[in-house]
Amino acid sequence: MKTLKRRRKEGKTDYLKRIKLLKNKCPRVIFRKTNKYILAQYVTSKEAQDKVEIGLTSKALIKYGWPNEMSGSLKSIPAAYLTGLLIGKEIIKNKLKTPIADFGMVRAIRKNRAYAFLNGIIESGIKIKCDEECFPDKDRISGKHMKKDFSQKFNEIKSKIEKN
Repeated sequence: MKTLKRRRKEGKTDYLKRIKLLKNKCPRVIFRKTNKYILAQYVTSKEAQDKVEIGLTSKALIKYGWPNEMSGSLKSIPAAYLTGLLIGKEIIKNKLKTPIADFGMVRAIRKNRAYAFLNGIIESGIKIKCDEECFPDKDRISGKHMKKDFSQKFNEIKSKIEKN
């Protein structure tokens, strides 16, 4: 009888997918969603040992003007897009190699947060192959679908990130 590894039982690691990513020997940009935030990391691996070069969360958007009354939506589609844009700018600023996307155990369903994050990375200037149909609509990315229309504030935050 085959025993499952602990992290697989907990739903944290897909070892088959991890081995494929490690064999590629490219750096990875990792997307993770928690109950409060979006986590983004630029990771290099050497002999299956991961080293985080850049790590940030969507909580960093607060210093760019994310409204405090919307702090509960730091895991939304607009937050995922802006976090992707932010880490993409950091990768370019530090002159790091082009990464591949690693969504981990998150199901890669079209038009979800993971693809909004990837859209932000691509629009920051990093060339990652992805089908345009997978990205959420511009209205959803800008936050027009939220309870309060967030699109004006979204554009302000986006322009602040692009200036840095």
